[in-house]
Amino acid sequence: YLIVNDVRIPNVVELVPRAEADQRKQSMGHGEGLHPQAGTPYASHNTPLVSPLGVPCQAPPWGTMSAIDLKTQQVVWHRPMGTVEDAKTATGFGLGLHVPVGMPTLSGPISTASGLVFYAGTQDYYLRAMDVATGKELWRGRLPVGGQATPMTYVSPKTGTQYVALSVGGARTTKDRGDYVMAYKLKSAR
Repeated sequence: YLIVNDVRIPNVVELVPRAEADQRKQSMGHGEGLHPQAGTPYASHNTPLVSPLGVPCQAPPWGTMSAIDLKTQQVVWHRPMGTVEDAKTATGFGLGLHVPVGMPTLSGPISTASGLVFYAGTQDYYLRAMDVATGKELWRGRLPVGGQATPMTYVSPKTGTQYVALSVGGARTTKDRGDYVMAYKLKSAR
């Protein structure tokens, strides 16, 4: 299976003259969507199409995870990813609700030979383990801030124990930041 995540929010793209873009770039934060176009006198300014409340202008899910069977080229399963639990309103108020609407996703998933998919690129603060065959969430572990990085897995050469590790620095959609490396020990299949 090919395991892929997607973001389902349209963007408004504006071409900005380079001189104006260079001036605007100085007042923007990191990654705010102003990108010079090499070899042209323009930059592109990309912004999500959202309402005045900051909510996307179409029904959720806004982010999903899917498994595609590469032999049949068919979607095997498809699941919304992430909740509004750690989302903030325009006034900065946290929602705190574990409602699985499917938030915009970032980073990538990994899968293991044992049939697990691990993913932390949601806007809530979780690392999730899912069944590769069904997409069913089997486990979720709370992170101190958003993960937004692709997990990795390794096997200890001394013990043969498998681990999943993740850099946890914060979700770009919140001001919550951290500087963590988290590792989880997988139970032996024996």
